[in-house]
Amino acid sequence: MDEVFRALADPGRRRLLDSLDARDGQSLRELCAGLDMARQSVSKHLAVLEAAHLVTTVRRGREKLHYLNAVPINAIADRWMDKYDRGRASALADLKTALEDSTMTTKDSETAFVYVIHINTTPEKLWRALTDPAFTRRYWGVTFESDWRAGSEMSWEQFGVKITDPGQIVVESEPYRRLAYTWHTMTPEFAEATGLGEEYRVRAAAEGRSTVTFEIEPVGSTVKLTVIHDGFQPGSTILSSVREGWPALLSSLKTLLETGRALPEE
Repeated sequence: MDEVFRALADPGRRRLLDSLDARDGQSLRELCAGLDMARQSVSKHLAVLEAAHLVTTVRRGREKLHYLNAVPINAIADRWMDKYDRGRASALADLKTALEDSTMTTKDSETAFVYVIHINTTPEKLWRALTDPAFTRRYWGVTFESDWRAGSEMSWEQFGVKITDPGQIVVESEPYRRLAYTWHTMTPEFAEATGLGEEYRVRAAAEGRSTVTFEIEPVGSTVKLTVIHDGFQPGSTILSSVREGWPALLSSLKTLLETGRALPEE
């Protein structure tokens, strides 16, 4: 936590985080141009932010894209605020922003969601938690049917609805290291079971299929899990939903692996 406070103490680094908050997934060149900062200065600031786990990176060809990682900031809030206080504080912060900022912008340009979490477990146990129905049911409420080989189809079952579609496939599978698969099909049955509504389903069904990737990396006695959900179009309806859903889901996964108990549903 000390590293986080040190990283946030510098106004230049806070500007970098603000830039990523406004548009995630920027390259070093884009960050330099957008902030009018020297490349060397930006590189040094990014190194400090990465060390504090406030920024995470993903390789895309020759470029390295940078993403804001809010986990350490959430940890600070969790230390001194219970969920009720956080709800009230969030509402007041939203009101303050609405009253003071007349130039609010949306994040419609974002096409990916990236999240990093460190879990006190092993790559083998984490892989099982991502693929074994006995585990996924406990923290996600979802069960999968697949042999988890690249190119194989997979079915989803959630809320009593089984979702099968030829487009639901395993894209990559390297046990204990990397797993990727396409997102499920937005069927009328699923929308009805979840209460999403027909209007939402129609918008979501019109989008191209996205892909979620889990990168598993041992770090000392813990495992670093990077979740990359991408392939969205600007203004994606589904992206807005998964941006809210993944943090809570991964927190429940972490709790289950570290304590044997999943987070209670609110």
